[in-house]
Amino acid sequence: MKKTFKKCDKFLLIMIIAFSLYGLFNLVTASSREAVTHINQSMYYYFFRHLIILAIGFVIGLIVLKTPFKKYSKFLPLLFIVVVVLNLWLVLKGSSTRGANNWIQLGFFNLQPSEIAKPVVIVCMAFLFELFESSLQNKKNKHIDKVWIINIVGALLPAVVFLQKDLGTAIILLVIFLMLFIFGPMLLKDKFQTILLVSIVGVLGIFIMYNIQGYVLSKAQMARFDYHDPCKNYSTTGYQVCNAFIAINNGGVFGVGIGKSTQKYSYIPEPHTDMVFAIISEEYGLIGVTAIFIAYLVLIYRILGIAKKASDTKGRYICLGVATYIFMHIFINLGGLFGLIPLTGVPLPFLSYGGSFTLSLIVSLMIVERVHIESVK
Repeated sequence: MKKTFKKCDKFLLIMIIAFSLYGLFNLVTASSREAVTHINQSMYYYFFRHLIILAIGFVIGLIVLKTPFKKYSKFLPLLFIVVVVLNLWLVLKGSSTRGANNWIQLGFFNLQPSEIAKPVVIVCMAFLFELFESSLQNKKNKHIDKVWIINIVGALLPAVVFLQKDLGTAIILLVIFLMLFIFGPMLLKDKFQTILLVSIVGVLGIFIMYNIQGYVLSKAQMARFDYHDPCKNYSTTGYQVCNAFIAINNGGVFGVGIGKSTQKYSYIPEPHTDMVFAIISEEYGLIGVTAIFIAYLVLIYRILGIAKKASDTKGRYICLGVATYIFMHIFINLGGLFGLIPLTGVPLPFLSYGGSFTLSLIVSLMIVERVHIESVK
């Protein structure tokens, strides 16, 4: 392990640990009232649960860090099949949570297979790009079969997660797939033809879905698109976002002080999850949240820097996929919070409480560290 850590990107590793610790301790102030009044637990209830999740995540991350990429081919196809089956099973039998069928109850831990799907899709596509690269770039060879394998691996899980009624996660998976596909090693002609064909299949699928069940998006999902003036719809669809506006306004430039947020007192539901940034804005003010924005930008820039120095094809695409994954979570979470796009309930990296997402995020970043280690070697 000592040799492994020596080869890690130290700056990225410090950022991961610092972000994780800040998010952990921020949960105490963001979740204290929720824990005491709503579930009758200690104010540190969510803190200790998240601490356990982080510990599990870093243990799994260490295993990932020590596992060479050459061993991935032994279990990656099976892992992809398992993730697809779990997500398909939830479409048919999953219990509804806030309108989405995307959780498996496992006692202490609620597993969300759609979160596991994100690093799995990224790594699978990156490995396929490296495996098929020479064939895909050869104009003389017919390689439509390889292009379709890549399309199925990349597009299947976004479609399945969409059927779970989890629009936010489906969009993130779809953007990851599109970003990797557009920048992939395929010929430009193949990209245009495939995007056209996938678009036709998507429209056809939406048409069939509408004819079978009478709608594409549920009423709850459609209601989220009424986001332009949240405070005007305060009693209905705008309640959360309008209270987030109030929290941000209360924070001003310097914030009201750590632990002194008023909006976490029953105004913002579950303020430690998707709306945690509103509480941070109120307590730390513009200066504090600007520092967080800068830290996010530095994190993504560092990942892309590792991509640039990667020694092989799969390493570059893994880093691009993980950077896209993190960026999309930030964009969708904060875009919904600021009323720029519909609120979809997507967690904010490192800062939101969440089990499956936290594990997925840490594992994804440790895979990026593995890219750096193999590049150094």
